Amino acid sequence: MMDAELATLDDKIGQLIHLCKQLKLENHALRQQVLSLQQQKVQLSAKVEGTRNRVAAILAKLPDEEEEDGE
Repeated sequence: MMDAELATLDDKIGQLIHLCKQLKLENHALRQQVLSLQQQKVQLSAKVEGTRNRVAAILAKLPDEEEEDGE
């Protein structure tokens, strides 16, 4: 009976080790994904800011409505 219990325990430990390895790999992949997404966010934020500045510059060049009404 003791041998069967030890074999079962050995199997469970093996499964646990396998699960830990899988989780470690998944965790690494998720960390890489987070880093990539953070970099994309920085790039997109810079693009949005640049676009916002260009739109503001274009709007600043447009004549005011008051000026148009006076003409």
